[in-house]
Amino acid sequence: MIRRFAPSCLAAAWFLACCCFQAVGQERPADPAELAKVTLDADKPSDRPAMMERNPRYRVNREDVLLISFPLTPELNQKVTVQPDGYISLQNAGSVFIAGLTLPELVVAVKKAYAGTLHDPIVDIDLADFQKPLFFVLGQVGKPGQYELRHDLTVTQAIAVAGGFADTGKTQVFLYRAVNSNWAEVRELKLKSLLNGKDFSEDVHLRPGDMIFVPEKAITKFKRYVPYSLSIGLPLYTNTF
Repeated sequence: MIRRFAPSCLAAAWFLACCCFQAVGQERPADPAELAKVTLDADKPSDRPAMMERNPRYRVNREDVLLISFPLTPELNQKVTVQPDGYISLQNAGSVFIAGLTLPELVVAVKKAYAGTLHDPIVDIDLADFQKPLFFVLGQVGKPGQYELRHDLTVTQAIAVAGGFADTGKTQVFLYRAVNSNWAEVRELKLKSLLNGKDFSEDVHLRPGDMIFVPEKAITKFKRYVPYSLSIGLPLYTNTF
């Protein structure tokens, strides 16, 4: 399923993406709050944002659908949907807040909810439906927007899905990827060598939540780490390069 951004949304996304970079001959005034959070000096790796685990477990989101089974008490088997406020309603156990939990953590939470009626119950939980992984392509491409990441895609394939480079686009591409819940890492990809059949290492495989940005003008200065803000509206995930 393909969703295109409305012009107003694209304009806002374009503005926010451009704010993360510093174009040739332009300097953005230093933000004291940002400098207080992290030093972007490559010679001081200890000051970089701490990386999250490489292969994190899926965490339950709002509108996910869960199948909860009790092998020894099947009359309690139930199918629940995570409500907009992050709660689920359990049969004979009331409401439990579970948004953000992994499935093993959710099993513990459900067991605790039934502790007053069941003694150490066996609980199995499966995801019946969940949020589809997405990637985003912004900037100088034919069809900027968000797309479902249904199978393994590289950056060049993702750009092709988004309509290819626009006439005003460059073969210089920037890839945003979250390193934790507060920071995203920006990686410059020079696809010119790839398109000339020389350096295929630049064609990075995408992960859910990745954002590709194709600038109109070549950019030589940019920050490697940028604060992740919910105002950007991008559901970045906690994977690393």
